[in-house]
Amino acid sequence: MTLDPDPAPTAKPAAPARASATAGPRAEHPGIEAARMFLRNPAAIAGMVLLLIVLAVAIAGPWLYPADPFEIKAAPLTPPFSEEAWLGSDYLGRDVLTALIYGGRATLLVGAVAALLSVLIGITLGAFAGYYGGKVDAVLMKITEFFQVLPALLFAMVVVTLFSPTLVTVTLAIGVVSWTGTARLTRAEFLKYRGLEFVRAERAIGARDARIIWKVILPNALPPLVVSATLAIGAAILFEAGLSFLGLGDPNQMSWGLMIGSSRQYVLSCWWAVAFPGAAIFVTVLAVSLIGDGLNDALDPKLRER
Repeated sequence: MTLDPDPAPTAKPAAPARASATAGPRAEHPGIEAARMFLRNPAAIAGMVLLLIVLAVAIAGPWLYPADPFEIKAAPLTPPFSEEAWLGSDYLGRDVLTALIYGGRATLLVGAVAALLSVLIGITLGAFAGYYGGKVDAVLMKITEFFQVLPALLFAMVVVTLFSPTLVTVTLAIGVVSWTGTARLTRAEFLKYRGLEFVRAERAIGARDARIIWKVILPNALPPLVVSATLAIGAAILFEAGLSFLGLGDPNQMSWGLMIGSSRQYVLSCWWAVAFPGAAIFVTVLAVSLIGDGLNDALDPKLRER
């Protein structure tokens, strides 16, 4: 009697392999995807490098090159690349290089703080107008329109003249007159989000308005506001330079705008005292603009898909 061989065991399906085959690719976190898109933008990387160089010079320069920017170090109108002053001297004999290094601190500080102030005002008013709507929206938008039709430079000049031209008043004046664009952008974003399902769900569970505004809607509306805040820094730097050019800057604080404004009458005989701070402002604003464009491309889902 012959015995049949044992039948071959039936292979069981591999559950993990089947699960991995049916499961789709893991979704990437939006923040990581945005950072990856930003780092793939050559113009944004160039702007970041330029801005880091400017910040490094403004922060570390005074320790590496200790001097008084108002000190007379050379003969007036000394040309660049001389032994007394490497970038030349202005009409008083002040070293342009020293003023350029120390002036960057005041210019960047005014630009950053004024932009932060304008963004805070704009986001607050725009959030309330877009969320509540109705009479609140009408009143806040009338206030926004009032500030929008005012000549910004003239209004800032009046504020600085009334409260004396100091670094604080210049910063406050720039922040107070430049928030209207951010307010309108924030209002539009809140109008878009306030009727969506996740916002209605928060209201249904009894969430307070403050929580819905600042912790629910605002995080979703942040991408365009971040871009607006970045570009506001460059605008504030140009604004400060304009006020200083008109003689309304802080005379006790060296800044790039003050360098240009004090030497504007000697631009033909002392071009370097105007050209070098002008180039510094141009490079800084260009860097901020490139970063803002890169953030816009990285944070906008429609642009990421292209």
